[in-house]
Amino acid sequence: MIVDLNTQPIQNLENNAVSQFIFQNENGSFYPPQDFNPTAIIQQNKLKAAQANKFSLSNAFQIDIDKFISKLDSISARTSSARCARSIRIALQTAGAKFSNHPVAAADWGDTLEEIGYKQIQPAFDNPQEGDIYIIDRTRKHRYGHIAGYTGSEWVSDFKQRSYDVYKGDVTYKYYRLSA
Repeated sequence: MIVDLNTQPIQNLENNAVSQFIFQNENGSFYPPQDFNPTAIIQQNKLKAAQANKFSLSNAFQIDIDKFISKLDSISARTSSARCARSIRIALQTAGAKFSNHPVAAADWGDTLEEIGYKQIQPAFDNPQEGDIYIIDRTRKHRYGHIAGYTGSEWVSDFKQRSYDVYKGDVTYKYYRLSA
């Protein structure tokens, strides 16, 4: 809010009201100046606020891939403890991912990954990139599914995997990569 020397509002941007008060500065110039356009100022301020909100939203989910990989590398188990979703969640949170709700089952993590900046792509097991994540849907034998992240050299979930192919038989994969 801008006020005149008598503390009368000139412009209140919160409710888009503009006062008709004008005052003369000590140097003799008038405020607001003759070319004062309150509507344009209000629109500029709204645009700046919208851009600030857009900027903050786009950066709300910045994920540090190096921290993600480092957390996955710290997992030393060679066999599963049936906590793959928990391990990936902790690695993502360590890397800066923010989410208030998250699924328990690995098979249900797709939407959450997309909310934090991942994009579903065609499986790229022949050319994985650091930070890639895959999900295996539920099977009769594995009712929670499976999730794992790629460190640049191996797939890791709650254990260091020999390959991405941890379930035998016909399974459905969803593959996610962090959007640039």
